[in-house]
Amino acid sequence: MAAHRKPKQRSLSGNTVRTAATLALAGAASATAFDGTGHADPQLGPAEVKSRVDALYREAETATEKYNGAKEKAEKAEKSLGELRDEAARKTDKLNSARNSLGSYAAAQYRAGGIDPSVQLMLSSDPGQFLDRAARADRAGSRQAVALHDVREQLREMDQLRGAADDRLAALHARQTELKKHKKTVTTKLGEAKRLLSRLTAAQRAEVATPDRGDGDRATRSSTRVAPLGTAKAPNARAASAVSYAYQAIGSPYVWGATGPHAFDCSGLTQAAYRSAGVSLPRTTYAQIATGKRVSRSELRPGDLVFFYSGISHVGLYIGNGQMIHAPNPSAPVRLAPIDQMPFAGATRVT
Repeated sequence: MAAHRKPKQRSLSGNTVRTAATLALAGAASATAFDGTGHADPQLGPAEVKSRVDALYREAETATEKYNGAKEKAEKAEKSLGELRDEAARKTDKLNSARNSLGSYAAAQYRAGGIDPSVQLMLSSDPGQFLDRAARADRAGSRQAVALHDVREQLREMDQLRGAADDRLAALHARQTELKKHKKTVTTKLGEAKRLLSRLTAAQRAEVATPDRGDGDRATRSSTRVAPLGTAKAPNARAASAVSYAYQAIGSPYVWGATGPHAFDCSGLTQAAYRSAGVSLPRTTYAQIATGKRVSRSELRPGDLVFFYSGISHVGLYIGNGQMIHAPNPSAPVRLAPIDQMPFAGATRVT
């Protein structure tokens, strides 16, 4: 039997050593790329961070409005399903009552139905009494037929209700799935913005949160010292009341999906302002712009809703003198700002 020989150790040449080192470094780089460590974003200045964060906030706000719309539809679907279930419960009680009545008729028929009517007439000691009973039995038979028809009709309605309930439940599940998708988008965008901001100093973060123009900051600082701008010129009492509410909300935090009273997103603020005036507005920016009467920028009056960006993803409440009150983004609370701070997309007057 041949002896086992230990294989020779091959020495590494210079080229082999260099190649091995290169492969090892490449492997290490790949590993860090896959596990998410060792990879840092290039250093960005405050202006670049502001640009990126603003873009992320706009994307998050677009997703927020889609989330708000899906949530509103989900709540309506859930309410509709609940109403349908209540109706089904009422019809079930009615059906059970009809079935009990039908059972009583059937039992009575069974007890009297074993003897032919002609035989009963011959055996009866009182033919007049028999004929009277026969007439009552005939009327009972008619009532039984009506009860049977009623039960059949109610069974048909119950089948229809079950089908409608299945459809509405499927719609609710679809809305809930849509909610989860938009919520994930919002939280991802806001999380990325937060990560970028965390790399700045406090002074730099304050600079990023400052609007491009100083008008909004000056107005915010002075808002507690002056009367609301243009409230007296509002087109109606409801608009004036909405403006007054918005002034009271200045300083409240921005929270996506919030409709007050202590936090708001942009369409949540306008909805809450008009809700305080007894007016029900839709939940989303793209639904609110279709409410009331469209007005041009030159026709703006206090209380008008002003919309921004091509996708109608942001809204504020106009208060006069080219100013609005709005809920900007998570980096800034509800505040006063000039309407030319963002790309103007349109306006509507709530009627």
